[in-house]
Formats: sequence, C-alpha cells, structure tokens
Amino acid sequence: MDKLMDNPWFIKILALLLAVLLYSSVPHKGNDVNVPGEQATETIEDMPVKVYYDTENLVVSGIPNTVDVTLKGPITHVQSAKALRNFEVFVDLTDAKIGKQKVNLKVKDLSDKLKVTLKPASVNVTIQEKITKEFKVDAEINRSQIEEGYTAEQPIVEPKKVKITGAKDVIDRISYVKATIEEKGKLKDTITKEARIQVLDKELNKLDVVVEPGTVKVTIPIKSNTKTVPINVVKKGIAPPGVTIESIELDEKEATIIGNEDVLKNTENVRVEVDISKISENTTLTLPVIISNGITKVTPETVKATVVVKKQEEKTVSGVPLKIRGLPETYKAEINDPTSHTINLVVNGSSESVSGVRPEDFTVFIDLSGLTEGSHNVKIQVEGPTDVNWKPDKATAKITITNNA
Repeated sequence: MDKLMDNPWFIKILALLLAVLLYSSVPHKGNDVNVPGEQATETIEDMPVKVYYDTENLVVSGIPNTVDVTLKGPITHVQSAKALRNFEVFVDLTDAKIGKQKVNLKVKDLSDKLKVTLKPASVNVTIQEKITKEFKVDAEINRSQIEEGYTAEQPIVEPKKVKITGAKDVIDRISYVKATIEEKGKLKDTITKEARIQVLDKELNKLDVVVEPGTVKVTIPIKSNTKTVPINVVKKGIAPPGVTIESIELDEKEATIIGNEDVLKNTENVRVEVDISKISENTTLTLPVIISNGITKVTPETVKATVVVKKQEEKTVSGVPLKIRGLPETYKAEINDPTSHTINLVVNGSSESVSGVRPEDFTVFIDLSGLTEGSHNVKIQVEGPTDVNWKPDKATAKITITNNA
C-alpha cells in the first residue's frame, strides 16, 4: 500500500475521482447530476511558469514567476485540470537570439477539449550572455562599534576573491563587493565572523547575480591604543614663610594611558599637581593623575605623593661691606648713604645652611657703570650662597660722583 501511495499517477487519479465525486455531491439548478456536455469556466491563480533556454551560457529576464490561467470546457475536464494542475505553462527560448524580444507563453499537457486563456499571454524578455568574473571582496565594519581607546586594523578576508555570475550588463555595473560584519555592543577584541556577500552598483543598489561562495570569513584585528609615560610632579603656589619643600616622591613613577593613536604620539607624560602653599610639615597626599584632552583612560587614576619639608631659620648677617664696581678711573665716588658703607642682610633657609653663613660669604655692591658726575641713587646688589635666601636692609645707596682731575 505504501508503494502505491508513493506512485504520482495513483495520487493524480485519486484526486480526479475525489474532484468528480465532490462536484457530483453539490446540488445543481434543476438537476442533481452532471449533464453530459455541460461547460464550466475556472481560473487557476499563480500557476508557475517554466522557461526553457541555454542556462549554461544565457541569462533571461522579464519572465514572470507565475501567471493566471483561465480554463473553459467540459466541467469534468476543467475540474480535473484545476485539481491536478497536471499541465505546464512555459516559454520556449531554446532558439531565441540575444537581445530584447516579445514572446508568447504556452501551455502543454492540457486536454484539447479545454480552451485556455493566460494572463499575461505574452511578455517582453531580455536575453543576455551569461558571464563569470572574479572580484575582490572588501570587508566593512561600523567604526562606531569599536570601544573607545581601541583601533580596528585592516580586515582579513578569506577567500579574498569571489566569482560572480550574471548577465554581462549587470556584471559591468558592479561597483562594490562587500562583506559587512554587524555586531551588537562595543568591540575591543579581535573577532572572526562569517559575512554574506553584497554586490552593489555605484548607487548602492543590490544586483541580481550569483556569488560563489556566498559568504566569506572576515577577521577584524582589534588592538588597544596604550602607551606608558612618566608621571611628572608640578608644584602650584608658594610655600608658606619659613618652609622649604625638600622633596616630593610618588609611589608610582609611570602611568599607562589609552587614547587615539595620534594623541598618544604627542603625549610624553601625565602629571600630578601639588599645592605647596598649604604644606607646612611632612605629609602624604592622594592626588589625581591629570591627563590631556584626547586621552580616554589612565592607570593608575590616583597616586600617593610623599612631601618632605624643611622648616627655615632666619638670621641677620651684619656689617657686610658695600663695594663699588664699574667706576672709571677718571672719577671718584662717595657713598653718602649708608654712611657706614655697610649693609645688613636678613638670611633665611634650612637651619644647617643658615647657621654657617658669615659676612664674608656675601658680596654687596653697587654698579656705577655709565654714570656721570653728580648725585645718584643706585640699586644695591648681593651675591651669596645658593642654598639660602637673603634680603638687604636697604634697597638703594646714595652716592656722589666727582671728577679726579
């Protein structure tokens, strides 16, 4: 029985019998049975259209996938054809030439007792030479999907080229052969995905072609844009009176930064800022690492800065002689003020530096270069040790210059 059910002719005959029985069971006006020679008209919608042509070398366009078939004739034949659909609508282009032409649709394997009407009955077709060309595949990825601080390098496509088959004029219109990867979420690791090929013209319209293979494997190498740079200490403000900042040491000397490749090239360091105006004794501060525009991340974000201070001492060094420089031999100068011809210096610095200074460690002078006869107020200048600060008790000296002649 199973073999009988698999036989297509058995199925068709069974369908015909069922159709006849079904029709016979429906009441008819003035009659309960079929009348020999009774006519009927039925329309079969979406009947497939088959095309016969040289599929190896040609491409045909313009043939509809389906047509509507209207059958007219003896009712049993109409019902049988409609139920079984055991006929074929076709277009024969086996002898057609390349170019555009109008062709009629035909029907075969249909009872000659039936009259058939096709909609449409004829179509305009284009027959073209089928060609196959090889094209390079360009991989694409949405750059906005790359995590900030990372860069997608040149994609790797395998295979690099695909064969595309289609009508010659369609192949000639190919401008782009793309494999596009669409991923959800941000990417920061190298990925490999299967991507379907899209064949487009210059207006980005999809073209009707056959691609072999239809998919390619695309690898997008993704790398982190990082750089290790030193952390610089920047002092802000002025230390309180009597305080010297001896050292500032960080627990981390370097930081790793992430950002755009061009920004990284131009970034040589990051920094922490220490406000020394608020420091009067040894202390440890937790400070943020400051980055420039374009840097998206820094590690570590904070560092500890250990500040060592030295309290300053103050001492007055008295009686430092005031000397004269730059006076030509033809002139002589008299210091009118200070009358003692000496200066007192207020010296401050670390206790060990201040304790050892003496008057002879300093040179106090006025420079009379370029001055002529007469009275002048001249700035008092001091030279002394580099590890202390000083201030003279007078800023200027009054002098009188006369000619020796």
